[in-house]
Amino acid sequence: MNISLPKYRVLIVDDSAFFRKAIEMILSKDRRLEVVGCAKDAFEAKQMVDSLQPDVITLDVEMPKMDGLEFLRRLMAHRPIPVVMCSTIVTKGSDLLMQALEMGAVGVIEKGLVGNGRHAADLQMQICDTVRGAALAKLQIRSLNIAQSPSIIKSYALDPIEVKRVENSLSVLGIGSSTGGPEALKTLLGGMPSNCPPIVIVQHMPEVFTGPFAKRLNKYAPMDVREAKQGDVLRNGLALLAPGSHHMEIMYNPVNSKEMIVSLNEGGLVSRHRPSVDVLFRSLATNIGKRATGVILTGMGQDGADGLLEMRQTGSRTYGQDQESCVVYGMPKVAKSIGAVERELPLTSLAKAVLTQAAP
Repeated sequence: MNISLPKYRVLIVDDSAFFRKAIEMILSKDRRLEVVGCAKDAFEAKQMVDSLQPDVITLDVEMPKMDGLEFLRRLMAHRPIPVVMCSTIVTKGSDLLMQALEMGAVGVIEKGLVGNGRHAADLQMQICDTVRGAALAKLQIRSLNIAQSPSIIKSYALDPIEVKRVENSLSVLGIGSSTGGPEALKTLLGGMPSNCPPIVIVQHMPEVFTGPFAKRLNKYAPMDVREAKQGDVLRNGLALLAPGSHHMEIMYNPVNSKEMIVSLNEGGLVSRHRPSVDVLFRSLATNIGKRATGVILTGMGQDGADGLLEMRQTGSRTYGQDQESCVVYGMPKVAKSIGAVERELPLTSLAKAVLTQAAP
């Protein structure tokens, strides 16, 4: 029996005819996606949004007449539609993309991934996954006057007794996220103290954007945040983000058994991703055990669910973001369905729960 799955209608907005054609060819290979139109600027896009009723838009950052950020701002204020931003490999473009995520975009595509280079098939699959995930996103109308940069997060620190209490049972906090994750991570990290236990994060994002994203988080989060490097030593007050090109694992340092360190590798896709949340969580289950805690946040698919289950089976505390606060209730839903989630909570409650239940 053939079951016809619904198709998500995609509008491509880009001033480059080459890129419009290239992304259309990639997306057309996915039976769940249908490219219904291509616009060369924001004014054409506005007309097509009204006439074609797309489910998701891919949007270039830099365009003539009206740039992508201004079009995004107006779209989110009047008619929110899931948007995946596109940019080339440039520092300026990366910074603009970070602003776009803060303004309501739910995904990013690096234009360089559209070519036929190394890992082309894997990368093109990830592009389709990003667009499909975005199409499922829940959005809210935003004010035209919304600030384009996040507010400063009030920092606080645990006192020495609290630090010791948490450290007695929580050595490291692992977090996994995908669609909607950048904003969710800002909220979760913002609720943590400046001297929190070590944090390690996998966010599905192209490799050229994880570094700028970590730097942007570092401007506002209470703790230090940066992109992880091979051999990094975990410590209190430090959050490490997996680079977009590598899986990240955590293990005890063979030279100094009191230290936990980062190990990176360029292995194949796991659960359709590199970096994979499953890889991170499994390393925590295997190497750290019950002194690790896992949190799975908003995102499409099932990456992280099996790894979180392994963590729970080894005695780790495990948490999932609830459906109401998720942009896409996919990864947490699968994790909950297989028994991997010990507690499911609203995003704004997760930080306190992780800290207060670390040492019951």
